[in-house]
Amino acid sequence: MRHLIVLSTILLLASCAVERPTGKTEAEVLYKEAEELMADNRYLLATEKLNTLRSQYPYSYYATSAELKLADILFEQENFEEAAAAYILFKDFHPKHKSIDYVLFKVAESYYKQRPATFDRDLAPAIKAIKYYNELRSLYPNSKYLQDADEKIKLCNEMLIKKEKYIADFYFRTKDFDSAKFRYTNMLNAFHEKEMKAVAAMRLIEIGVFTKDDGLCRNAYGKYKVVFSKSDRKKAEKLYFKCIKK
Repeated sequence: MRHLIVLSTILLLASCAVERPTGKTEAEVLYKEAEELMADNRYLLATEKLNTLRSQYPYSYYATSAELKLADILFEQENFEEAAAAYILFKDFHPKHKSIDYVLFKVAESYYKQRPATFDRDLAPAIKAIKYYNELRSLYPNSKYLQDADEKIKLCNEMLIKKEKYIADFYFRTKDFDSAKFRYTNMLNAFHEKEMKAVAAMRLIEIGVFTKDDGLCRNAYGKYKVVFSKSDRKKAEKLYFKCIKK
């Protein structure tokens, strides 16, 4: 009797272990199995289920969703470079899919996750993240992902501003005024932050003084004097008159 109870228990556990989700088609069952595995962070097994679905049922309703889930798995595994490529591929092959705003957001997120911790490193991922966040904002102005996108754009822009200022200041300190002038001018054209515009405009006036370029002084002071604080405006005005009197 005892052996029968043990055997029954084993059989019951075995039946539970192989119990599968219900579905109208095998493709649906495979998709649901993959979802359950993903919820348990069992990404390798989930990938196997999704690949089986795509290979055996390529015309199924769930085949396209399986492609997107595979990209999600790459993202969850922190394979952000591969995830970005997978999301972009999905977007290119399914441009009218109902979840394209989500896909664009995840492309941007994949690049955002690749940005360096400090601004003095390669910021190409931050630039790409901004590109796709902005594409999301442009194409889907009512998307639920916009608030998060706006916050991430701001953080990426802060890194880019710091990087540009860091390079411009280096050229200024080393008296490479042509390169510094180019960088500070770029800051004025590319960024909207009033504080950064004031810094760049002041530097351009100083460069004008050093290089005896009164045209540069006139342009920088005349066009951007409104961005200066009261104390900085006095300094800029003093430099400006020093420049044009030379």
